[in-house]
Amino acid sequence: MAMAAAMRREGKRLAPLMSSQPINNTLRSTLISPLEQTSIGGARSISTQIVRNRMKSVKNIQKITKAMKMVAASKLRAVQTRAENSRGLWQPFTALLGDAIAVDVKKNVVITVSSDKGLCGGINSTSVKISRVLSKLNSGPDKETKYVILGEKAKAQLIRDSKKDIALSLTELQKNPLNYTQVSVLADDILKNVEYDALRIVFNKFQSVVQFIPTVSTVLSPEIVEREAEAGGTLGELDSYEIEGGETKSEVLQNLSEFQFSCVMFNAVLENACSEQGARMSAMDSSSRNAGDMLDRLTLTYNRTRQASITTELIEIISGASALTG
Repeated sequence: MAMAAAMRREGKRLAPLMSSQPINNTLRSTLISPLEQTSIGGARSISTQIVRNRMKSVKNIQKITKAMKMVAASKLRAVQTRAENSRGLWQPFTALLGDAIAVDVKKNVVITVSSDKGLCGGINSTSVKISRVLSKLNSGPDKETKYVILGEKAKAQLIRDSKKDIALSLTELQKNPLNYTQVSVLADDILKNVEYDALRIVFNKFQSVVQFIPTVSTVLSPEIVEREAEAGGTLGELDSYEIEGGETKSEVLQNLSEFQFSCVMFNAVLENACSEQGARMSAMDSSSRNAGDMLDRLTLTYNRTRQASITTELIEIISGASALTG
């Protein structure tokens, strides 16, 4: 009789667990299986796993930006000296013929020097903006302005709204080390493919790693040089020079104009290459520092999320133990 009474009391105690009614959350936490606990733990660790993956990605990006900065610094050292030495080529022409940027002519050709690769700040956008301004300033009913583009980045921007005005486009100039012979052949191709009264070369002049000056150099055709010389001013001093040999004044001006253009182009390409590498150094340095700041924030977020997950699990363990003892 005593055993039967004890079985009846045990049955009454287990009756709620065997019923089809939903059980409360506290009791469910005490009866959960080890597999389900692992599943819940995995679900809670999803947020920390996402943060860990993000931290890994940021670290990889930081390694890449630091490597790109060092590569840009190495290339800058290689080309900076050549760019500074090339300034002595075009300065005598400026002293002799001047740089008549405000000259009014009918046929203008804007030569935009840019880079083939990105990740170098806004130097390409600046050159494109100046080229567009020059095109608008020299536009009119009886005037014509064409573009000659050097570099992929300027081409990608100007082709959107000025495709019909692009006379010539050349890319991959820096695929091989730049030299005067290569640039003089390039200048000769430009002179053969465009008709011009004034060539306006737009490039970035290198000052320092963090300073680049947008510059416009103007090269006039022999006819315009002769016209401006007859009108007086700076170019009027050409008549004070004596011409030796059998060449006429027109032939001398033709040779001077072509040689001036090749020298200015050589300097412009080197100066822009220096500016590109300097801008890339600055951009990659800023990217590396930003990646470090982001990594610090992600580390703080990861630690907070992990601590919150541990605290939640401890609370649930204590609640389950209290429910079992109660």
